[in-house]
This record gives sequence, structure tokens and C-alpha cells, in this order.
Amino acid sequence: MHALTVENISFSYDLSVPTLRDVSLSVHKGEILGLIGPNGSGKTTLLRLLDRIYLPQRGSILFNQRDILSYSRSELARRIAFVPQENTVLFPFTVLEIVLMGRSPHVKGMAFENAHDRAVARAMMKLTDIEHLADHPLTALSGGERQRVFIARALAQEPELILLDEPNAHLDIAHQIDIFSVIRKLNKESGLTVVSVSHDLNLAATYSDRVAMLVCGSVTAIGPPTEVLTETRIAEAFRTSVLVDEHPISKTPRVTPTFH
Repeated sequence: MHALTVENISFSYDLSVPTLRDVSLSVHKGEILGLIGPNGSGKTTLLRLLDRIYLPQRGSILFNQRDILSYSRSELARRIAFVPQENTVLFPFTVLEIVLMGRSPHVKGMAFENAHDRAVARAMMKLTDIEHLADHPLTALSGGERQRVFIARALAQEPELILLDEPNAHLDIAHQIDIFSVIRKLNKESGLTVVSVSHDLNLAATYSDRVAMLVCGSVTAIGPPTEVLTETRIAEAFRTSVLVDEHPISKTPRVTPTFH
């Protein structure tokens, strides 16, 4: 069964220059779909359409076989979580306060978070290795620490679907692996569906069940990483020469730039 079905959607910030053109794809329940492509190809715009931040100018998006426009915002917030590339927080909320904000779709009326909400928040902070930062103001954290806070907040929503826009941004290699391992663990154990934008083709190859390549606002390929991440496709999309071989441990495609 499909968690998401995108049918011929088009979107443009400037009506004379389409950002997305007749994009169609499906995301299976419990799958990790990696979105890759050069800068300006429409990846972030597609995520914002999937979270209904933007509305398609043509076409439709179905979530759980239901038009996404038919959901109330609170219904969507209980089912879909979105972690954008950049998060701006002007006030010095603590890490715990920020992560608890992920529980707000589940809190009824004017009630405050209860013991269960706090337990969920603490569990997600532990998963993302920020539990020791609980009482620290967000404004005092590094970029990588902030990124883990916002991922923890999204996970605290206990969504069915999580949309990640460059989740490895600002993270060192150890935390990149940790975060993707956490996402994969939740994906396998609770059926979390994931759509993740990444510029790191090797991370996308390692952790994605399927990969969709966007170029100039159109999906040019979608399928298992071994089918999409080929030397020819990458060269055409990114206009650069690479070597693609098999990673000796993961057996997934390994992409290495070639130098002339």
C-alpha cells in the first residue's frame, strides 16, 4: 500500500519558470525514499508540497489514499513531521522545551504536556544523543546539535511519515551515521515512512530502499539505488564524472568523484 501518491503535480514560484513539472511518484508504507538531484532541481519544494506548506498548481497528492487537501492541519501534524534545512528560533527555549513542541499535535485544547509526552520527548532525545543537553538553551548550541534537536522534535510527533530536508546538514560523520541509523531503526520497528533529501549520494545509497532523481523539476529516474545511481545517470544529472562500484560491506553503490 502507498503512503503517498503524487500525481502529475506542477508548481512554480514564478509562473513563467516552473519549479516542478508533472512530477509523479509513489512512496510505499514503511519505505525510505531518498530524493537526490542537483541544486535547484525542486527537491525542497517537493517536500514542502508533501507537507502542504505549498499547494500544487496542478495535479494531486494522496496521503494514505486520501487527498491531502482533505486533512485538517492538526490531522496532518499528527501524521506528518517535517525537518527543514534551516530552523529559526528567536527565543532561548531549552532543548527539552523544543522537543516537547513535537507533542503539541497530541495535546488537546489548552492542556499541558503530561508524563507520557515527557517520556516520549526524553526517549527521542536519547535516540538522537542530546539528552545531556536537555536544559541548555537552543541558542547556545552548535549547528549540528541544533539539527539533532529538530530531528528529535519531529520524531516526538510519533508521525507515520517524516520528511527530512538534508538531515545530515551540519552533522559530523559519526552523528550522520547515528541519525540515519535511528531513522532506519524506527523505520524497521514501527513502520515509519521516510522521504529524505540528501546531497550525499553514498548516504542515500546506503539507507534508502529506493531513490528518486530530480533534474530540472522532473523525476528522471526512480528505483533501487543500484538502478538509479549509475555513472551515466549521475554524470548527466550533475555534469560531473564519477566512478560507481560496490561498497565492500553494505554492497550498495559507492560513488567516488574522478579527478582529471
